[in-house]
Amino acid sequence: MEETTIDRRIAQRLKSLRADRGWSLDDLAGRSDVSRATLSRLENADVSPTASVLGKLAAAYGLTISRLMHLVEDDFAPVIRRNAQSVWSDADIGFKRRSVSPPAQTLSAEVLECSLEPGAHISYDQPPRRGLEHHLLLIEGRLDITVDGQSHALHPGDCLRYQLFGASAFSTPADTGAKYVLVVV
Repeated sequence: MEETTIDRRIAQRLKSLRADRGWSLDDLAGRSDVSRATLSRLENADVSPTASVLGKLAAAYGLTISRLMHLVEDDFAPVIRRNAQSVWSDADIGFKRRSVSPPAQTLSAEVLECSLEPGAHISYDQPPRRGLEHHLLLIEGRLDITVDGQSHALHPGDCLRYQLFGASAFSTPADTGAKYVLVVV
């Protein structure tokens, strides 16, 4: 049931973002390269968004995926218990992300706990915001990351620090998944 609630929250957030900008579904489709029909189904919570579609929508709005997914409050809770941290997953590609420290207007960083199943691949055509800073710590498994055309093979304990200016991709070998912490600034 948790995923259904998250899908509804995402749907409400997508509707409000589009309405706030005064964009029609056709406007957003043109800006995001996501079909009007898919956008309509997402806004009605008829389908769950994929990581790829969320990446395209985040880029169209100039937001990180987390900021796109969460309603940002003026204030923040200093402690977020694990059972209160929202979890979103894309079962089709084997991707799961937990918002450990969600976005807030008065805080610069957010922290995500992510996992990819063996043989998973996620690619993003463009960053949500040029120069977005990432600090990725691989906890377990193996993770191959390509950022702006440069590839990095990470092993447990490795930390990759980068800024996003172009395309990026995350993949795991066929026999090994990955668990990592991502700090977004």
